Amino acid sequence: MAGEKKAVLITGCSAGGIGHALALEFFAQGYRVFATARRPESMAALTDKGIETLVLDVTDAESIAETKKEVAKRTDGKLYMLVNNAGQGWNQAVFDTNLADMRALFETNVFGPVAMMREFAPLLLAAGDARILQMSSIASRLPTPFNGIYNASKAALSALSDTARIEMAPLGIQVIVMVCGTVESNIWNWGTLSDDSLYKPIDDLYQKMPEKMQENLMPTAEFAKIVVKESTKTRPSAWVWAGPASWTVWFVDTFLPRTAIDLIFGRVFNIPEWKKRLQGKS
Repeated sequence: MAGEKKAVLITGCSAGGIGHALALEFFAQGYRVFATARRPESMAALTDKGIETLVLDVTDAESIAETKKEVAKRTDGKLYMLVNNAGQGWNQAVFDTNLADMRALFETNVFGPVAMMREFAPLLLAAGDARILQMSSIASRLPTPFNGIYNASKAALSALSDTARIEMAPLGIQVIVMVCGTVESNIWNWGTLSDDSLYKPIDDLYQKMPEKMQENLMPTAEFAKIVVKESTKTRPSAWVWAGPASWTVWFVDTFLPRTAIDLIFGRVFNIPEWKKRLQGKS
């Protein structure tokens, strides 16, 4: 139909997060937005704006299938863009990792996006010039202490997206990786170290880490404007580095050896003090 709005589906649109801001920005730019989250009450503000909201759990195959069926019915079987934004944060040292928690994190951050791509492929193919936007992070390129599992999930998402970009190009689907810098988010819950953690002697230093990691955060609304602008270009970049610290990370990751990055992080997070305490020297 002439003049029909292009449909965009966004996962993880709970209030206060990036997905919520993306829904508002895409809507403001004239797109038909399907905002999704596990809890409908978390999207009340979007509903009030006239944005279509749907309940979706990206770790539940039945939920994904039902959402696809509903979107197909409302859009005549077409979807211009799938934004895989839903994600979870996790803070735990690799040596302390609970494998059940790790698997749950990968279910949301990695397996969920793959399941969404598979299910919504027919709608994307029907749209013609379709896009899949994968919300990755600079964390995928950084050895941030206690973030290893989260970092790994974002690295996995970025890697599989690179392959998907090549595989889907002949089908007319563009895959874009958004490498997010330090942006406001509601996915982190920084608690205390467990009593049996190998790192319990540095619990006070651990508690101070969020201050270093959350300096100069970009507001989600400002970040959303960049994301929408870049992802809707006729020929978007394969990887888009956006948000505070993103270009610094790109430079460091591209031109410095890994050992240099380790030294930088050692200074930022005071690793020499860790060593003293963990080896019982202070």
